[in-house]
Amino acid sequence: MEKPRGKQLIGKTIVSEEHGKKFGEVDDLSYVADTGELMNLLVRNTTEHIDEVKLQEDKQGRNIVPFSAVRSIGDFVIVSEDDIL
Repeated sequence: MEKPRGKQLIGKTIVSEEHGKKFGEVDDLSYVADTGELMNLLVRNTTEHIDEVKLQEDKQGRNIVPFSAVRSIGDFVIVSEDDIL
């Protein structure tokens, strides 16, 4: 997968690879300052499906999806449910 630019991800809908469940939209990103490596996607406009997987939240109450769970990026950000649990 080509390395995405952070700003390109903001606002994209996050969908599960396995069942096509919509989790919400990318609100922001967290990354390692020294290297620029993306660590997590922070989610806004969440759906009931994200509550089923009980993700960690940041200090602002946004759900955290580890970037390692991302399988592809296009019109949507496709994530593996198995890798976010």
